[in-house]
Amino acid sequence: MNIESAQRNARIAGVLFLLSIIAGGFGEAYVPSKLIMSDDASATAENLRNSNLLFRAGFASYLVEAVSDIGLSLVLYVLLKPVHKNLALLAAFFGLVSTAVFACAQLFHFAALLFIGDADYLRTFSPDQLNTLMVLSLTFYGYGGGIFMVFYGVASVLRGYLIFRSGYLPKFLGVLLLLAGLGFIIKNFLLVLAPRYASDLFLLPMFLAVVSLAVWLLVRGVDVAKCQRNAA
Repeated sequence: MNIESAQRNARIAGVLFLLSIIAGGFGEAYVPSKLIMSDDASATAENLRNSNLLFRAGFASYLVEAVSDIGLSLVLYVLLKPVHKNLALLAAFFGLVSTAVFACAQLFHFAALLFIGDADYLRTFSPDQLNTLMVLSLTFYGYGGGIFMVFYGVASVLRGYLIFRSGYLPKFLGVLLLLAGLGFIIKNFLLVLAPRYASDLFLLPMFLAVVSLAVWLLVRGVDVAKCQRNAA
């Protein structure tokens, strides 16, 4: 593996991780916390009407996150290919599928705006019915976003294993990402089989893993000496 290209790919991956963290945090955490009231459909509808631009900005941030994740699928494949080409490719496939599934779920998120609009075809519904349809659309998004976790989780487990075996990236980052992937997978199956136990605590390891990876790749990159030994 060329040392200069490895360092360049590491820096690019760090930037993409950082973009994904910022965009995802804004769209998935900040905006919903300000606008969506899970137990009050009327209040949620009013919030969306009054803060339409903020809601749209949240969706735009999802697009930034998706673009970053697609780029990461390629860059991480190139960076981890020397460890095991087929596993790196499989991780890239799972990463791309997870992004595609999440993108489909986002359509339900954005569709919530349709139910609070003023189109003529909406006049056949009462305001309460429209509010219910809006909440239902957001609920579909929640389940769709949950289902994407299993694909992203598998990709993370594979990447964590490859990082652990690489020698030119710290083993603790590999372990952390592997455990984070398992957390995503467990939460996904709990969401399907036992929703009451699908705690958001299962997401915490992923946040820690991605932040750690972003910082390490941006600041340290790969271990040049070990890269050179591997190349030799």
